[in-house]
Amino acid sequence: MSEENQISDEPTRAGFVALIGAPNAGKSTLINRLVGTKVSIVSHKVQTTRAVIRGIAMRGKSQIIFADTPGIFQPRRRLDRAMVDAAWGGAKDADMVALLIDAERGIRGDAERILDNLDDVKLPKILLLNKIDRVPREQLLALVKAATERAHFDQTFLISALNGDGCDDFMNHLAKEMPESPFLYPEDQVSDLPARILAAEVTREKLFLRLHQELPYSAHVEVEGWEERKDGSVKIDQVIYIQRSAHKKIVIGNKGETIKAISTAARKELTEMLGQNVHRFLFVKVRENWIDDPERYREMGLEFPK
Repeated sequence: MSEENQISDEPTRAGFVALIGAPNAGKSTLINRLVGTKVSIVSHKVQTTRAVIRGIAMRGKSQIIFADTPGIFQPRRRLDRAMVDAAWGGAKDADMVALLIDAERGIRGDAERILDNLDDVKLPKILLLNKIDRVPREQLLALVKAATERAHFDQTFLISALNGDGCDDFMNHLAKEMPESPFLYPEDQVSDLPARILAAEVTREKLFLRLHQELPYSAHVEVEGWEERKDGSVKIDQVIYIQRSAHKKIVIGNKGETIKAISTAARKELTEMLGQNVHRFLFVKVRENWIDDPERYREMGLEFPK
């Protein structure tokens, strides 16, 4: 039998892999690399991923659905608790869990707490050490030893989410380990995020990138209007919600320069992602105490913590 026929006779596989880790471990960067396109926002500001965002990758006859969970950390506020609950929930609902540890930061703080709680997740587990291009091999081996002494892992991979080192080996392993199943999504689909939520995520990323530490933690983006036009373009009305009037000046900027730059960057990226011309109208509004409103959590795909 030819190799081509052998491949065609193989069963299809499909399953879910929850990618967990401390904030800023590189989860979103890794998801985007493995999927081959951008499905999760990336920023150096912690907690850019708020809900579980799925990216879908094909590897041979296997469909691998990644859940890019929020970073797991010690929660202090209600939104913190909702994000941490979503991350652990995403881990327990998957077929497999991959813990990503930033090799530069090592095992301390949030990464240490995750390892100490990981044995409560009764699923196959993979250890991923990220940023291996920045750390001496002896240090990497010491980190692997320290991590495996705290929790059981079925496999370990040393990777770089940024340049792709080790990612092929990781993907080949996942492809073999996914359960036999028909594909759960169309083969050309890269995310199960609705376009409206994706558009809000893109604008929120541009907020983070533009404002850095000035950005209020509670800034939130919603799509309030989506109109497909006869010429094939789309009109998107978005609102950036902040909790205090003082924050409004920060987001708008001097003579509107900041909000204009955010809008232009987001429109450009959305035009490329959607494959159609985008007309965007971006507004800034004050919504006091939205962080305690259950409806806002539903908008983000989060459970409202009691």
